[in-house]
Amino acid sequence: MWFYANIREEGSERTVPGMFANANAGDPNKWTYVADTSRPAVLAASYRITALRLTGQATPRNKFTLFWDQQRPCEGGAAQGFSGSACRVSGDGEVFAGSTAAPTPSASAISAPETAGYRDYGNRVAQAKWTSPVNNRLLLEAGFGMYISRYGGGQLPGLPTEDLIRVTEQCAAGCLANGNIAGLSYRSLNWFSNINWNNSWSAAASLVTGSHSIKVGYQGGALIDQRKNFGNNQFINYRTNNGVPDQITLNINRFGINQSVRFDSVYAQEQWTLGRMTVQGAVRYDHAWSYFPEQTVGPLRFFPTAVTYPRTTGVEGYHDLWPRGGIAYDVFGNGKTSVKLNFGRYLEAAQNGGFFISLNPTGRLSTTTTRTWQDDDRDFVPDCVLENPAAQGTQTPTGGTPDGIDFCSANASPNFGTQVFDSTLDPGLLSGWGVRSGDWQWGASLQQEVLPRVAVEVGYQRRWLVNSSATDNRARAPEDHTKFGVTIPTDPRLPDGGGGVLEGLYNVTPAAATRLNDNFETLATNLGEWSRVSDSLNMNVTARMRNGLVLQGGFNTGKNDNDYCSVREAIPEWTVILAQSPTNPWCDTSSGWITRATALGSYVVPKVDVQISGTFRSDPGGQLAANWAAGNAATVGLNRPFAGLGSPTITVNLIEPGTLYGERVNQIDMRFAKVLRFGRTRSTVGLDLYNLANTDAVLTYNQTFVPNQAVSTWLRPNSVLQPRILKISAQIDF
Repeated sequence: MWFYANIREEGSERTVPGMFANANAGDPNKWTYVADTSRPAVLAASYRITALRLTGQATPRNKFTLFWDQQRPCEGGAAQGFSGSACRVSGDGEVFAGSTAAPTPSASAISAPETAGYRDYGNRVAQAKWTSPVNNRLLLEAGFGMYISRYGGGQLPGLPTEDLIRVTEQCAAGCLANGNIAGLSYRSLNWFSNINWNNSWSAAASLVTGSHSIKVGYQGGALIDQRKNFGNNQFINYRTNNGVPDQITLNINRFGINQSVRFDSVYAQEQWTLGRMTVQGAVRYDHAWSYFPEQTVGPLRFFPTAVTYPRTTGVEGYHDLWPRGGIAYDVFGNGKTSVKLNFGRYLEAAQNGGFFISLNPTGRLSTTTTRTWQDDDRDFVPDCVLENPAAQGTQTPTGGTPDGIDFCSANASPNFGTQVFDSTLDPGLLSGWGVRSGDWQWGASLQQEVLPRVAVEVGYQRRWLVNSSATDNRARAPEDHTKFGVTIPTDPRLPDGGGGVLEGLYNVTPAAATRLNDNFETLATNLGEWSRVSDSLNMNVTARMRNGLVLQGGFNTGKNDNDYCSVREAIPEWTVILAQSPTNPWCDTSSGWITRATALGSYVVPKVDVQISGTFRSDPGGQLAANWAAGNAATVGLNRPFAGLGSPTITVNLIEPGTLYGERVNQIDMRFAKVLRFGRTRSTVGLDLYNLANTDAVLTYNQTFVPNQAVSTWLRPNSVLQPRILKISAQIDF
């Protein structure tokens, strides 16, 4: 019996650029964010990881392996000086607790610390495997694996915010004068508590005979998913514009969404060497299906009557064959020049997502909607009966004098709070052969030795998606939408200084907005052509010198095409389907060519046994957008108020996708290690430096655009590259 065990404690902390504690946090009578600059926001996490592996040789030809890994985190964001209790508090009063997993935000450049949750539960991995070399040609193996993960977060201990309504500041204009931040969320959090429990099992037999290597096997799995959302106990959130409420979001949450997926598959693969050529081939049959146990929704504020949905079938049964193959050829037979070709089809994984869960009744309910709100008496209390979906009160014209009577528009989603499902799937998407989403790939590469121990490889890969789906709201026809544009603000920060009109936006007519939605999802090919293709070129140079020096470097440049412009011109109805979101007037969202470069080196200094190694990577910056909250006065060709949005503004991206990127992210890491030998004991003492240059390259940006700000918050950093880290380690082998 062999055993291996380890326990690891680790943690990190960093401040959030431009974010501080809210001096009004926890005060139910305060509706503004006031930055306490003496208390910067902090993101922090600590982890305890324990693992045990046992390997037993039961007989000369039967070996068993057991593995257990437990990961317990305490992570999230808060502010210095916060006095609550959590899973870890540092000596100076900082609380390090919260959930960093979306949609529960931690403190960030646009999320105040009181919106942070905490997470003190984590993941568990368990595995068992049996292997048996029957003889020197045949190997049998079987195994079982289990992964359990509970993720999400909850309220910070000591700062309960369940009674406080969450507020998001839109900040369309003039916000800086009042100390607001565009896109800032504060007062309370929305959070969730989800559990994934994935089980898998497998068996395989491998046969190796000279030039042949053959393997056949079986894989199966059961994937269990349990989700539940939480928020404030009034089930509403506010949006403000320069501190003035203009929109209410109503939601139905706090009910379970439970779903399960099963799959079975068998496969066969072979590698055959024929002289200078090696041929590989494989085929796999996959069968997958899904179901939903009995579930109950309500009673809730906007869903007052409890409804129980019986066990339901999701995907009835997918059947797929996916082939793969490849050829490697030694061109001259001297081992210096090789040509490689490969192809294959790859399926969307069997998972609790996509079509597998689309028919879950608790997932098909319309659980959120918005309403335009004019809070004429400025008391932050909507004087409307929100349970009534119809418009109420008197709407004051833009720029007019408030009349003291609140106005609430009709629910933007007519389905909200009803038992009518938002969406329906084409039955052809739920069963059959070859209907499952996936992609085809093929590639070619050439590898050449250019100098002794120095090789260059150049390759090309192409990938295209198949069986993509699109959604058609059958309750609306093309004539139920008005096409319009918006006047782009003139601003020197925008490409070409802004100006002009951005066309290609659509708004449902007032009459059609009141109809119940009937979203029908079907294969995109039933509506037209939709090109979703990626191409990439790469080159890599590898040098392994006789003195132990290893150098490697190269680049990869590629582009992702996502283009439905031809359909937009030919099929007006599909134009509405794909452009129904006001934030997407673009029919071509291709990325353009972007390049990543990497390099590494390693060298052991002779006689002193000191290893010096390092890596370099240069990644493209994030794609940038200018999301502008445009009012009705900025529209061209609409000539009426917005309908069906529940908002007096629409958010429009003023920058064509794929045309503007942030600064490149460059990082250098180094390692120095000394090997010490004492008899049969070998020790390694290492010094690691991450982000050696301590660069502060920006990883994410504030994409909310406000025209002509005196002090710009657009493209302000939300997160930057982790600062330089020094790690000292020692390992003893005996």
